[in-house]
Amino acid sequence: MKVLISDNLAPVGEKILRDAGLEVDVKTGLPPEELKAIIPQYDGLVIRSATKVREDIIEAATRLQVVGRAGIGLDNVDIPAASQKGIVVMNAPDGNATTAAEHSIAMFMSLARNIPQATASMKAGKWEKKSFMGREVSGKTLGIVGIGRIGSIVANRAQGLKMKVIAYDPHMPPEMMEKIGVELVDLTELAKRADFITVHTPLTKETHHLLSTEFFANMKNDAMIVDCARGGVVDEEALYKALSEGQIAGAALDVFEKEPTSLETTPLLGLKNFICTPHLGASTSEAQENVASAIAEQVADYLLKGVVRNAVNVPSVSDDVLASLGPYITLGEMLGSLHMQIARGGVEEVNIEFNGDLASLDTNPVTVSFLKGLFTPILQDAVNYVNAPLIAKERGIRVVESRSEQASDFTNLMRVTVKTTDGTNMMAGTVFGKKEPRLVRLNSFRLEALPSGPMLLVYNKDIPGVIGALGTTLGAANVNISLMTVGREEESRQNVILLNTDARISKELLGQVRALEHIEDAMVVELPKYEN
Repeated sequence: MKVLISDNLAPVGEKILRDAGLEVDVKTGLPPEELKAIIPQYDGLVIRSATKVREDIIEAATRLQVVGRAGIGLDNVDIPAASQKGIVVMNAPDGNATTAAEHSIAMFMSLARNIPQATASMKAGKWEKKSFMGREVSGKTLGIVGIGRIGSIVANRAQGLKMKVIAYDPHMPPEMMEKIGVELVDLTELAKRADFITVHTPLTKETHHLLSTEFFANMKNDAMIVDCARGGVVDEEALYKALSEGQIAGAALDVFEKEPTSLETTPLLGLKNFICTPHLGASTSEAQENVASAIAEQVADYLLKGVVRNAVNVPSVSDDVLASLGPYITLGEMLGSLHMQIARGGVEEVNIEFNGDLASLDTNPVTVSFLKGLFTPILQDAVNYVNAPLIAKERGIRVVESRSEQASDFTNLMRVTVKTTDGTNMMAGTVFGKKEPRLVRLNSFRLEALPSGPMLLVYNKDIPGVIGALGTTLGAANVNISLMTVGREEESRQNVILLNTDARISKELLGQVRALEHIEDAMVVELPKYEN
């Protein structure tokens, strides 16, 4: 079997693949057309961030069985196209957590003591000791935006520096944070209280420009902010304005909305109170060796033994189990994603009940797929079928399975109740025919909806004309409705409407929908796409 390494990889990765008995070619910096021409020769492809594994590459890959990403981010891989062709996509999500956390600490320490500016001054032949008065971090408050694995490491290191740590993360239960000595607060309070702020959240539609004009206006005038997570979480235009007008004291970025970047595209680089690095968060020899070793071992184990680890698109189950449970694995991931997107507060408990014929099967893969779906909207590529249960455990989420061979309305039914710090949601789903997933219960509403792709969820009064007004509003915005399902609650005379749309609805259009008469609430959700 042949493996292509198409990006720069630590030598240990190539050695592991060769020692396993695989034939390895290392060809980096290939133009897309050249990669497309040679990819039919290979069973495995190992990449970092440079290679773009788009649909045309996947289409040309007649032998390809696995794509391995040495690192976390998979935005350079067309995962739906790979899944449709049966290609496993793996990553190495744990190899650079410490490195990324340490870089964040280094950045805010450099900010506090003006180290880059003082270095540049001395190299220019100056001795401007009085110009670079610094600040101590001991006794100061560090605000962490997103306190998952990397954020927790930063918190630990900051506590070692005698800092008080507060955090904003709407998906973390307060009890878990109390155990590690971190106080959970809302985003506005974090902005007002923190002396230093560091970002550790993935870039999603919800976190895009999460830190913008209003956030900077709430910060202390002498506060500083660091982002070594993802470009786009911080609004760079708003940050430039806040820094240039003295609204905040300083900022450090390792990531940018457009990379590579320069002064022409990012005017922040021209400010004296701004420091930066060219996406070095994972750039240590230790981290690169860790991810190279991890992904090489995973790719070799899959090609030679059929063992699946850290796959983002395939659960770790046998072909026989996949044949019987596959549609429910798909359903589980869809329901998990929907739960997280409509829930408020941090998840505390997940109860999954399997009814009917499902009760006699090993349903653990379905539970895992639900957890993966639950965490994907907030963690993106950092969650997969292998680490989802571990993430639940780390977050103090109790996961309970129960089963009953008695079936009620459906031959098989998966009922999930998720308890959060702010309430409870219940959903039930089944599979129509051999493989079509359906949401058949949403709290007190009964319906038969396809939980797939971009959707609009609407709560409205059961009054004539609402559906017509909704359709007219979406039609005027050129939004095509591919499917609509209505659930009714007789006693309260309320409806829930689930619309499958061809494209995600914009924030502006969502505002128009919410403003319609008799509509009580509406939200946009995006679920894994169901392919017939």
